Amino acid sequence: MVNELNPRVQLLLLAAIGLITLPHIGHIPIPLSVIFFALLFWRLLGVWRPRYLPNDKVIFLLTLSGIGLLYSQHSGVWGRDAGTAVFVTALGLKLLELNKKRDVYLLSYLAFIVAASQFLYQQNIVLAAYSFLVCCILLAALVAINSTQQYNKVALRTATTIALQALPLTLIIFALFPRIQAPAWGLIHHDNNQAQSGLSETLESGSINRLALSPQLAFRVKFDGELPPQNQLYWRGPVFSYTDGKVWRVKQYDYVVFYQDKLKFSGKAYRYTLLLEPQDHNWIYALDMPVRFDASVHRNSNYQLTSRAGLGKAAEFSLVSYPQYNTGYITKTEFHENLQLPGSPSRRIDALVKHLHGFEDKPELFIQQLLDYFRQQHFSYSLQPPLMENNPIESFLFEAKRGFCNHYATAFVYLMRVAGIPARVVSGYQGGEFNAVGQFLEIRQANAHAWAEVWLQGKGWIRVDPTTAIAPERVEQEVNIKRQIETGMVSSTPTGIDQWDNLFGLKRTEQLWNSVDYHWQRWIVSYGNDNQSLLFSTIGIGSLVEVVFWIVATIALAVLLLAAWLLRAQHKPEDPAVILYRQFCRKMAKAGVFIRLGEGANDFAGRAKIQKPETGDFIDEITGIFVRLRYQRFPSERDLKLFKKCIKNL
Repeated sequence: MVNELNPRVQLLLLAAIGLITLPHIGHIPIPLSVIFFALLFWRLLGVWRPRYLPNDKVIFLLTLSGIGLLYSQHSGVWGRDAGTAVFVTALGLKLLELNKKRDVYLLSYLAFIVAASQFLYQQNIVLAAYSFLVCCILLAALVAINSTQQYNKVALRTATTIALQALPLTLIIFALFPRIQAPAWGLIHHDNNQAQSGLSETLESGSINRLALSPQLAFRVKFDGELPPQNQLYWRGPVFSYTDGKVWRVKQYDYVVFYQDKLKFSGKAYRYTLLLEPQDHNWIYALDMPVRFDASVHRNSNYQLTSRAGLGKAAEFSLVSYPQYNTGYITKTEFHENLQLPGSPSRRIDALVKHLHGFEDKPELFIQQLLDYFRQQHFSYSLQPPLMENNPIESFLFEAKRGFCNHYATAFVYLMRVAGIPARVVSGYQGGEFNAVGQFLEIRQANAHAWAEVWLQGKGWIRVDPTTAIAPERVEQEVNIKRQIETGMVSSTPTGIDQWDNLFGLKRTEQLWNSVDYHWQRWIVSYGNDNQSLLFSTIGIGSLVEVVFWIVATIALAVLLLAAWLLRAQHKPEDPAVILYRQFCRKMAKAGVFIRLGEGANDFAGRAKIQKPETGDFIDEITGIFVRLRYQRFPSERDLKLFKKCIKNL
């Protein structure tokens, strides 16, 4: 089949498609990625060697092979990853049929879909900028294919201009248009590992210390006023009540909420906005204790906040917490549930509780005795404790004496229960790094923490963090996550003493970038009804009627601007070849040879050669190049450069 497309346009289109698909290498199976780029290279080779391209029968066989490979890689399960793989594979196969204008259109539409699908995986500002640039290249291919002067530089400039002109209107529509939730899109979020891993629904030895070396962002918090002290920054997550001796699990009863005592709180209230990163669960890590929250949020019987909707994407919540609170009495169900033990305690455990007067003293005294025991018996805090698979609590207390926060919390709760004191383990995050540029806290997976809660008569559930008995700096100081990750050891040295980072301004640069990303996530990625309402109130839009008015006004303004642009576009910029030819005519006029009205280039050249025979060769060359540039189907950029040089040398 004869290829009707300019090779330059083909190269521009293939480059755009390759760049658009590049971010999907980690999203689709490796065999499919290899096949796509092999097909892309095959088609690239066909630009110069069309005879190497496959015929229809081979393309049909390749299509069948692609379908079979898709099915085998995804086991027939339809989801986000499978859908992306289908579009990428279809894009690769369609490349082999790139011969006509309509093929360019179809490939461009497929490529735009593939570009959009990247945002099902990530929505960061770097990807957005990258996608904007490669889509401009793709748009340039469409501009070039519909232009008589198919110069890639001109097409790229035109495409970029179009995209930039559309950007203001896009932002206005994005900000004003009603935010509509589309449940059907939930179908694409069933693939594994689509959100970041973090805290789990179970707690066991090593489940939290594996996160201590992860710099991955969990959430960010911006307070309306001053920040709470570092030792009050406990971000509440799942609460574990049931254990089999090795694994702790969440156990809650929804009906208990109706029988719980009314929560009492006092002291200073902290108002803040929490921007949560995408996660596998619907947990909201509120500052302990959350009192006021959005209507879309639920507080369960364990005082943990959960979202009524999934949190597969970044989400923002406005919350109010009181660090001083009293939960009051607990129900019989809660009382017995938080005394549960996996069988009878061992003799060593029983002897330890007796030694610490756990069976006879008041609960407050036993708590203090146990914390003193951790201090005095040379227990240590470590990110890399020894493996304790069998009887982990007993092994930790009497043999290893070295562990992470979850070892101390689970052992503490277990001993409390042996002494007949209701207790449970709470997981979440502690602390956070303050971003001085953006004035918000960054809480990362390395801030993951576990502590204990003990129920005391008249006081309700009170927080006890046994980690503070042997590593108080873990709670009182900001964790140096960077140093902790580099050394593999606990580091609570303030980040401000990193001299090299401060010397070269790396820390401030990092905070500046994190601040930009925070505002991007807040106002673009997680922009919803609450953000829109806040924006409307800021600019003075208070009712639905006003919203509709501004939307209509925006559309009307856009139509007027478009009409004005179209009217102006009627005066199209002149062809560069025509501009250069006029320079040639002016030079000839200075030499005494004037072009006549309506005279063609060849006729003028004939007269000019008679009057100026000494420049006849130059006149012929210039006229020949001009005719090619004006009337050839695919004019050459090389001819344009040569044309300019010839006129200059005339």
